[in-house]
Amino acid sequence: MVDPILLQRTGDKIPAVGLGTYKITNDQGEEAIYNAIKVGYRHIDTASVYANEQGVGRGIKKAIDEGIVTRKDLFVVTKLWNAFHRKEHVRPAFDRQLKDLGLDYIDLYYMHWPFGQKYVDPAVEYPTAWNHPHTKKFEWEHVPVQETWHEMEKLVDQGLVRNLGIANFNVQLTLDLLTYCNIKPDVIQVEIHPYLQRNKFIDWMKRQGIQVTAYSSFGSAAFNIFTQENKHLTPLLEHETIKAIADKHGKTTSQVLLRWAVERGLVVIPKSGNVDRMKTNFDLDSFSLDDNDRNAIAAMNANIRFNDLEIYGIDIPLYE
Repeated sequence: MVDPILLQRTGDKIPAVGLGTYKITNDQGEEAIYNAIKVGYRHIDTASVYANEQGVGRGIKKAIDEGIVTRKDLFVVTKLWNAFHRKEHVRPAFDRQLKDLGLDYIDLYYMHWPFGQKYVDPAVEYPTAWNHPHTKKFEWEHVPVQETWHEMEKLVDQGLVRNLGIANFNVQLTLDLLTYCNIKPDVIQVEIHPYLQRNKFIDWMKRQGIQVTAYSSFGSAAFNIFTQENKHLTPLLEHETIKAIADKHGKTTSQVLLRWAVERGLVVIPKSGNVDRMKTNFDLDSFSLDDNDRNAIAAMNANIRFNDLEIYGIDIPLYE
């Protein structure tokens, strides 16, 4: 097992390889999480918008009830959705998530995106996603990140959250947050893979004491949606460079992509509901990349992202 990573503020250890649950349905959640915990996963990453927190919670409960793990063995992560950024909505949204997960605290709570959407009453739709249920389109809500963050800090003060995180933030937004936060982000989660390597970004975050978690380690595999900018790219799992490195080490292309990330000090959260793939993705400490491997992957950088707001039909050039 890859060694966990120490978070500076709390001293908590975040497992370097977690299970992502994006696109795992609520019905699939119990079995997927239970099986992942049996495989050895201790870091579970979910979100309100994934619409699977109840299933994830059932899987956690089953594993605990059977004595496979205790709650303290697990590092459970979820995220505040954009429709609940107003200060009066943060705590009720969190309470709903905590209840759905069946837990009494969360190890890491992210702000999922650095902007708000128009509030949606959970009695009307829950979980809500990008389009407002009444207008059927994205509805922007001008909520300062500062307002939301200070409400999230209260969750830490109240013992409900151990660590706080930000997701899909750039350096400029993070710089601003660092000017007013009482609790600085412990972790930032962003898209990183060989087509989007983000070396300077990672180095800067490390200097601030902020751990980086990489999502979309397999590139387009999680989205299957392409923009004009990235549609010409070979899927990373099929890329000849990655395949050659995998063959050389007797590993899979997914293992090479994940090993490349953890060797850079990143946390990874590959998603799978398949037990065999869970085992494969978890087995990252049985080999190492050499300089030739790393140089070959470094040459693949194209500064291309797949999880762009454009794919959701949202005209916010967040990364410009």
